[in-house]
Formats: sequence, structure tokens, C-alpha cells
Amino acid sequence: MATLKDVQLKIAAVKKTKQITKAMNMVATSKLRGAQSTMEAFRPYAGKFAEVLGSLAQKAGAEASPLLVAREEVKKVHVVLLTSDRGLCGGFNTNLITAAEKFVKAKAADGVAFSFSNFGKKGRDWARKKKMEIVNAHLGIVGGRFGFNIASLSGRTLIDGFLDGDYDEVYLVYSEFRSLARQVPSVKQLLPIPPIEALDQKVEEKDKPYLPEHICEPSAAELLGEMLPKNIYVQLYNALLETSTSEHAARMTAMDNATKACNDMIDSLTLTYNKARQAAITADLMDIVGGAEALKG
Repeated sequence: MATLKDVQLKIAAVKKTKQITKAMNMVATSKLRGAQSTMEAFRPYAGKFAEVLGSLAQKAGAEASPLLVAREEVKKVHVVLLTSDRGLCGGFNTNLITAAEKFVKAKAADGVAFSFSNFGKKGRDWARKKKMEIVNAHLGIVGGRFGFNIASLSGRTLIDGFLDGDYDEVYLVYSEFRSLARQVPSVKQLLPIPPIEALDQKVEEKDKPYLPEHICEPSAAELLGEMLPKNIYVQLYNALLETSTSEHAARMTAMDNATKACNDMIDSLTLTYNKARQAAITADLMDIVGGAEALKG
């Protein structure tokens, strides 16, 4: 059995750990409020932007922009993987990396080459370990403060690579924020921009929303040439906001669970300490009584 001193040291160590996890929980909660409000304000705009452009692209046809034209043969697939830079957020990064691995295995075929753009240290380290080609690595963005310029610069690089033939398809792997307790790893095709019927293929015909006829000035083709690149920026920025919010929520939950686990350990160790202390007192009393009886004899 552990000595009283050992149990006391363990209790003190767990209490210090509890202070750290509680502080990290409070920090994550504070950051979550700001990130969630920004994400919820931008999400309807991103959805409507994609819906309107998808409707215009469907009516104008794939010839309206090279960003809509699918390649006859896909040999180069580029993946934009969004993860966090730090751990201590439960299975957040593991789930995103697992989703990327499943996607790569599903798309893998003879002659298909994969390359990655990483937002976050965890995803970059995984790509290095798997010896994947890393085109770009952006650190210190997910989970922090960033502006729309980050998405526009990265999106411009992706568009140039697609138009130059460096990539045949570009996909985005990010975390979709559903609730504080649920963040879902998602895979979205960025380039070529999928038509709106492909986006809604899982929705039954009767449940599809009504798509209004948009009157454009200038023509739909001219408008698409200007707006389709911006749609890539908008979708990438929205994914960054979703992933950042998901990271804060995952860390808040993980640190809350860690704090509860510390409380359980403290209770268990306190019980062990009391038992050891009671045993020591009982042993001392038995020695005293035994000595007293010996003196009487």
C-alpha cells in the first residue's frame, strides 16, 4: 500500500492538473463565443452564394467557365486538409485525419497522384509521416484570428493550379460544426465546381428547394467568370470558420471531461488516503494497548 506521503503528493499533482484543465476550458469557452458568432453570421451568406452561383452555372452550362469543366481523366488530386495546430481537443484532429485517409483510399487508383495543402500543424505532420506531397502549409490560422485575405490568397493559388493543369480535382476536408457536442468531418469538392444537382443528389426530388430564375446584368456567363473564383474564396473561408469553431468546442468539451476526471481521481485518492491514515492510527493504537497490557503483566 502507498504511504501517506505518496498519496498526498498524488493528490497535490492532480489538483494542479485540474487547475490547468479548468483554465484551458475557460479559455476555449471564451474563444468559442467569438468564433461561433462569426461563423453563424457568415454561414447563411456562404450557402446562398453557392446556391445562386450553382443555379446560374446550371443554366449557363459548363462552357461558361473553365472552373466548371471536369477533366476527362483524373490523375492529379489535390486535398486541402484543415486541422488544428495543438492537441488536447479530444478526437478532433484524429477524426479529420481519418476522413482524409478514407478519402485518399477511396480515390486511389493506378496513376493517381495526391498532393496536400495543410492548414494546421497536426495535418501537416500526418502528411509528412505518410510521405505525401505538401504544396503549402499554413500554421497558426485555425483556432486563431484570421481574415478573408487568407482564404482569397489560398483560393487564388488553388485556382491557378487547376487552370495550369497542376490539379485535375481539388477537395476540401474540414470539420462541420453541428453543435457543441458534435463536429462532423466533411469532404467537399472545390474544383471543378460541382453543378447544383450534384450537390443535392442525396435530396429527394420533392424535397428539393425551389430555385428562382435569376435575371443577370451582365449576362450569366460574364457574371460567372467574375464570381466563380470568389465562390472558392467564400467556401474556403467558411470551412476555416467552421473548423476553428469546431476546434474550440472540442477543446472545451475535452477539458471539461478532464476536469471531471480530476475530481473523480481526487475523490478516489482522498478515500485511499483516509483508509491508509486510519490503518496507521489503528496500528499505533494497537501498539499502545499492547504495551500497556505488557506493563500490567
